[in-house]
Amino acid sequence: MSNEQTPPRIDPVRQRLDRAMREDGPRVLSILASRFGDLDLADDAVQDAMVEAARTWPEHGVPANVGGWLMTTARRRAHDRLRSARRAAARLEWSAPLIDEQRQAPDVRLTDMIDEPTGAGDDPIHGATPPDERLRLLLLCCHPALNVEAQVALTLRLVGGLTTAEIAAAFLIPEATLAQRIVRAKSKIRAAAIPLSLPDQLTDRLNAVLAVLYLVFNEGYLAHDDAKGSIRTDLVEEAIRLTRLVGELAPAEAEPPGLLALELFHQSRQASRVDALGDLVLLDDQDRTTWDRHVIAEANQVLADAMAMMQPGPYQVQAMIAAHHANAPTAADTDWVMISSLYAQLDAMSNSPVVRLNRAVAVAMADGPLAGLEMLDHVVDLDTYHLLWATRGELCRRANRNSDARRAFEHALDLAPNAAERRHLERRLAALG
Repeated sequence: MSNEQTPPRIDPVRQRLDRAMREDGPRVLSILASRFGDLDLADDAVQDAMVEAARTWPEHGVPANVGGWLMTTARRRAHDRLRSARRAAARLEWSAPLIDEQRQAPDVRLTDMIDEPTGAGDDPIHGATPPDERLRLLLLCCHPALNVEAQVALTLRLVGGLTTAEIAAAFLIPEATLAQRIVRAKSKIRAAAIPLSLPDQLTDRLNAVLAVLYLVFNEGYLAHDDAKGSIRTDLVEEAIRLTRLVGELAPAEAEPPGLLALELFHQSRQASRVDALGDLVLLDDQDRTTWDRHVIAEANQVLADAMAMMQPGPYQVQAMIAAHHANAPTAADTDWVMISSLYAQLDAMSNSPVVRLNRAVAVAMADGPLAGLEMLDHVVDLDTYHLLWATRGELCRRANRNSDARRAFEHALDLAPNAAERRHLERRLAALG
């Protein structure tokens, strides 16, 4: 008898349903939210359609036009919900005749939509999707009235098409907590009457979208969930997919492709960032033959296209720094003088202490550890950031200040959030003797 295990059977219907949820669902949601002016109604209608698909597709097969089927079904479910709401309102009017007469009048806009024909041939996916609708939804999810946690949750849930369980697992919080966070965010949007519209200053709101996507990417690139490993490939790929989408929806803006190039440069090194035991491998020690040259080539082209738009921005500068690393044949070939200069530009653009920390590293590589330590002394507001202390420890070690290095590494070890980083710091301490 063979000991080989039979690989699990892949359900093609389940696969197509998952893809529809991730790719088609957010597009339909954005159109319905704009058309009905009600984010909750649109979201509920799309979820109803997904439930209907899970019920009928296994028996009747996947429709030839998934996008059109989903749009038609979700719109009908929205109409059903509105009719139910109107009947409930009518019963209330009948039982409470003293209620303000204004409530007896139906909402003309919603009534018009209820009577709207629902042709089965409508397809929001192939040619009929106004791209502004998805951009409006992205900008709504990242509205400044919402906190960053709510922005991330809404973006992944409504635009990314991830389930509540998937998002909760990615960010190490209970599913019920994440669900409440989404409910509160949608309630705030409704209570504040935040419009599903494009702002006058698109760039300012796009910056919020890009910041959220880079936050998602970084969580995947070095995940805090030890049980899931140091890298969450699913979050990395989802962030890249959504960044591509933003670039398509805002083709006149240079920073979305700048962020995409940055993410691709980082992704190209993914296979070499941890060893077989799951421990972090420093950039200088990584096997560059494992770097994905096709991804690097794409990143180079995306960055070149962004820079040709002559709209300099911090993501493009970060991508230029990443490009110097990715295109250097060996660690010794890295142009640290140029990277140090780029960090100076980025520092002037962002005034960020984390950028200043990275600049100190580049200066140390270009001009020696003492020069880096001198710049590090001017980095403020990062006392609880483990990488500040890990950097100080590394520069002190290179400057033969082993006692200072030990204290810094020990402090970094207390603050490190990830098991792989803690093991790296432990090895650094052990190497000091």
